[in-house]
Amino acid sequence: MAKQDKAAKKQAAKERRRASRGRIKQIFEAFQLQRKEDKLLLPLMLGTFVGVTVVVFLLGMIWGLHWVFLPVGLAFGLLGAVIVFGRRVQATVYRKAEGQPGAAGWALDNLRGRWVLTQAVAGTAQLDAVHRLIGRPGIVLVAEGSPGRVKSLLAQEKKRVSRLVGDTPIYEIVVGNEENQVPLRKLQTHLMKLPRNINTGQMHALENRLAALASSRGNAMPKGPMPQGAKMRNVQRSMRKAR
Repeated sequence: MAKQDKAAKKQAAKERRRASRGRIKQIFEAFQLQRKEDKLLLPLMLGTFVGVTVVVFLLGMIWGLHWVFLPVGLAFGLLGAVIVFGRRVQATVYRKAEGQPGAAGWALDNLRGRWVLTQAVAGTAQLDAVHRLIGRPGIVLVAEGSPGRVKSLLAQEKKRVSRLVGDTPIYEIVVGNEENQVPLRKLQTHLMKLPRNINTGQMHALENRLAALASSRGNAMPKGPMPQGAKMRNVQRSMRKAR
């Protein structure tokens, strides 16, 4: 038994090392791709690294602990450079994804936080779609596609959902760059600003209530192409795991 436990631990450690090497390789590939099309990436990363390191070192000098603060400054400088890299990658990914069919659904699938997503609960043959989120704000219906067509899709879906959720707030969002729309790159920020109206227990109850509605209908939208840069977006998730 002891030998089996030791072998299992050794195998688990081996798998962790393999996964770590894979994440590092993925991040490096993304860095090379981003560097080729973003001429400001290296100057911004270097400037952030040097600037943060110097500021922390100077604070150490003021307190008489400059040599102690030097490694701390280097660590914070490196962290700042990584954050800049992540933000630049994110901006590139969303810029490439904007306007592509399925881009909003892809972005919702990569949301941070506690959300229950059902993609394409309503849609058209032209790849207009309405996606449904259950979260602390309540129900959020997110539409993408032609403003004229998604308006009626949103109204129909809201009517269907409202019959099952009672007084739970229902929010409607149309993704796009026109008036009263939310740009794709700002979608997550917009969602995070919504008020918290329900607790996790109520979320589970809503999920169960709406499950029947979801299962009674097939996939409402034909699958479109994955937005360009999706691979780099997955790199951001790897970076968050690595940190």
